[in-house]
Amino acid sequence: MSKAPYDKKNPFSASVSENRLLNKEGSIKETRHFSLNIAGSDLVYSCGDSLGVFPANRVEEVDELLSVLKLNGDEKILVPRETEEISIKQALTNKFALAGPTKKFLNTVLEKVTDAAEKESLENLLKPDLEDVLKDYLFNRHFVDILKEYPSAKFSAQEFVGSLRKLVPRLYSIASSPTQFPHDVHLTIAIVRYNTLEKERVGVASTYLADRVSLNEPDVPVFVAKSHFGLPEDDSKDIIMVGPGTGVAPFRSFLQERIARKASGRSWLFFGDQHKNTDYLYEEEFEAMLVDGNLNRISLAWSRDQGKKVYVQNKMLEEKEELWNWISNGAYFYVCGDKSRMAPDVDAALHQVAQEFGKMSEEEAVTYIKALKKEKRYLRDVY
Repeated sequence: MSKAPYDKKNPFSASVSENRLLNKEGSIKETRHFSLNIAGSDLVYSCGDSLGVFPANRVEEVDELLSVLKLNGDEKILVPRETEEISIKQALTNKFALAGPTKKFLNTVLEKVTDAAEKESLENLLKPDLEDVLKDYLFNRHFVDILKEYPSAKFSAQEFVGSLRKLVPRLYSIASSPTQFPHDVHLTIAIVRYNTLEKERVGVASTYLADRVSLNEPDVPVFVAKSHFGLPEDDSKDIIMVGPGTGVAPFRSFLQERIARKASGRSWLFFGDQHKNTDYLYEEEFEAMLVDGNLNRISLAWSRDQGKKVYVQNKMLEEKEELWNWISNGAYFYVCGDKSRMAPDVDAALHQVAQEFGKMSEEEAVTYIKALKKEKRYLRDVY
């Protein structure tokens, strides 16, 4: 009987074989390179795909929550849409998100509080004209903070997990070539650490890999998530890649793959971060590719190395004539990274280049860029 294929519903237990800091001393950022071993999984990935990782919550957060709930952790609960009961400690560790409380949860707490002062406080917080205050309140709190603020509200184990959202897998752009590394997957991850309410907080998945996974232990549940974001089939085509910060991950994969394929098409990378001396991710690799001719151009934007902030879109406009030359001659244009600010700014710069050097009106530039997208010559992987 053949084994079931590994996927999101049946993840493979990978092991982390490498976990190293990419930023140099003096950086305020913590960006790490991970290598995960997937040998024996039959998982196959392509450039542009993502790796899904199922994280686990920190033990200390789970224990604090159990203490506040006055539970010992052995109480059995049933996870929605699952058939076997598990302990609430296991559920809080692997099944549910402990951050992101909702207005609905506050209303549940309101129904359960028995203390008059707590009830009045919650009723005031939930007034319709205080939506902004409520939004800020929820943003800065985890479930445990609310339970501490309203201790007269009591929950059974099953009642409490009924208020939680599922702990979902995180998708990370793959930073390695499947041709060069068929049994390994490389990831480039910004580790999230911050403070609210004078408490240390962390990103669940990023610190799971950075802090809580032992090297070479096959206990990281993973799967491959396929993507529309990939290299042109024709290796003679030029590619332009815009990926500041961790957005550079898939482009490291692209470049490795093009080297393995001996692609004849040219490659141009736009990369940026805060400081050249501390935040130039994969500097040695990219500079070696330049020397070897495997990377034809690299345009670097350092936002904090001078008085005026410089971003990748600024570098695009500095080199707009050459950029248009590449695009008008059939180059593929890729963007990976921040959806809220970077991607729209890059898109605006691309429209400006088309207007200026393509001699187009604003409307014609919009039509031209739409055509690039339709031809799959302008692809974005933004988040």
